[in-house]
Amino acid sequence: MDFKGSQQIGAPREKVWQRLNDPLTLQQCLPGCEHYQQAADGSYDAVIVAAIGPVKARFKGSARFSDLREDLGYRIEGNGSGGIAGFGKLTADVHLEDRDGGTALSYAATAQLGGKLAQVGSRLVGSVANKFLADFFARFEKLVSQSEDIASP
Repeated sequence: MDFKGSQQIGAPREKVWQRLNDPLTLQQCLPGCEHYQQAADGSYDAVIVAAIGPVKARFKGSARFSDLREDLGYRIEGNGSGGIAGFGKLTADVHLEDRDGGTALSYAATAQLGGKLAQVGSRLVGSVANKFLADFFARFEKLVSQSEDIASP
């Protein structure tokens, strides 16, 4: 399953980059996120509660950021398991560029699902994923555009 899109964010690219690399910002912006913390190996452990149609579960997983290009973008590789609900794997490339007095964030992602999640159908999963992304970007835009700069990670 592939996803791609872009979002205009009303903040300078440096500030968007800074916030995209801040664990507290990401925890606040990820819908259903109960836990998001850096692990000893540099990856991030997360717990997210999500419902996809009749399947609702607490997903425990991790994300690793690679190919970091400061103020330009990175690659995210993540996985999560919701027990009996199934599992998911994600690879996403994120790119930032200056545009219209703010920052254009574009992404291209590929997701793989297994278990009950794979049985509910790609159309339903796709619509839930698009809502998740819309909620994330709405929260991110609000937080980034209204807040002060944070200390560099």
